[in-house]
Amino acid sequence: MRPDRRQPTELRPVFLGPSFVKYAEGSCFVKFGDTHIICAATIEEKVPPFLRNTGAGWITAEYGMLPRSTHERVEREAARGKQTGRTQEIQRLIGRTLRSIVNLKGLGERQIRIDCDVLQADGGTRVASITGAYVALHQALQKLVDMKKISALPLTDHIAAVSCGIIDGEARLDLNYAEDSTAQVDANFVITGSGKLVEIQAAAEKDPFSEEEFAAMLALAKTGIADLIKMQRQALKLDK
Repeated sequence: MRPDRRQPTELRPVFLGPSFVKYAEGSCFVKFGDTHIICAATIEEKVPPFLRNTGAGWITAEYGMLPRSTHERVEREAARGKQTGRTQEIQRLIGRTLRSIVNLKGLGERQIRIDCDVLQADGGTRVASITGAYVALHQALQKLVDMKKISALPLTDHIAAVSCGIIDGEARLDLNYAEDSTAQVDANFVITGSGKLVEIQAAAEKDPFSEEEFAAMLALAKTGIADLIKMQRQALKLDK
């Protein structure tokens, strides 16, 4: 039995609240159980130097955890004077996965920056960030269309992410911290609405895992992400 009494195939209760931040061009308050994150998108009329005069835009992300988002206080990275390797890895993951479903030429020479701030962490902060960031990104791109700065949404697909793991020999979907910290295998899947794989991060914490165990996690991830994309569409009012 899972700590929160879910079935192995069940997501935690998920909430996607769009337009959460008043001043952002796009935003989403995302909850995966007790993991709570604010994702906010900012449109910048500039691109990194390597993209100047190319006609292409850019999507990037920043990620951070508030000091009391965890059981013990996390020191602010600004006070420390540098980001941790984990922070850099997660924000690069968010940025590159979002870029995978955007036609950057269709964005024009502008950048959209997604800030993902973790208010409360109970496992799966990176996958929740990606799932909420898509909602914020979609809103920002729609604002560009509404302002007639671009002619159409430059999105090629939906995208969401979810964690899976092997615990006591059983494949489980959407791990919370209690499960993640004891899992024999921990994996994160980023998958598009059309079912294409964008990124997979999987590691054995102790003993190696089999292809059959990996296939079981992938099957769970695909089912979970299909549900998450339905929730994204509902939050964005795309299914009227």
